Amino acid sequence: MSNAEVKVPSIDDEALMSAVRNDDESAMGVLYDRYSGIVYSVALRVLGETGAAEDVLQDIFMQLWRNPGGFDSKRGSLGPWLAVITRNRAIDVVRKRHPETDISDVVVSVHPDMAGDAERNRAMEKVRGALGSMPPAQRSALEMAYFEGLSHTEIAAKTGDALGTVKTRIRAGLLALRKVFNP
Repeated sequence: MSNAEVKVPSIDDEALMSAVRNDDESAMGVLYDRYSGIVYSVALRVLGETGAAEDVLQDIFMQLWRNPGGFDSKRGSLGPWLAVITRNRAIDVVRKRHPETDISDVVVSVHPDMAGDAERNRAMEKVRGALGSMPPAQRSALEMAYFEGLSHTEIAAKTGDALGTVKTRIRAGLLALRKVFNP
């Protein structure tokens, strides 16, 4: 019988976590095999980059190994708990990123029913044109919200503008973008 055919008895998460608390590396390996796919897919969904998602995957399991007491089985199941902390960690990574591209290099997804590269290119040109014609403060607020992952409050703190002003700029910018596609 090959290694791929060996059946490992299903051990519940609570027993595995108990073993991890006792520094059992094999239990940690079972948990990794069981949940690494979920952790990776959540991280990839938020970050959009395989390298960054792999880094978050490693961080989450290192955190679990170093601090297994951070998980409390009385409050829920391990899988959903890992998914939530992964999402939070990935959002933190997004917020720490600095914009790496110029606004003219940003690819914006559009309705999936648009056929062909030519149509997508026309749509991207419309978005770039709309962003380029916006007042700088409005465009900057949109960029910080959608490309840096900052909240309205964080944008207000970063720019020194009132929260209401930031919200108005973002809303007006989104309405301008909507007009480009629905004249």
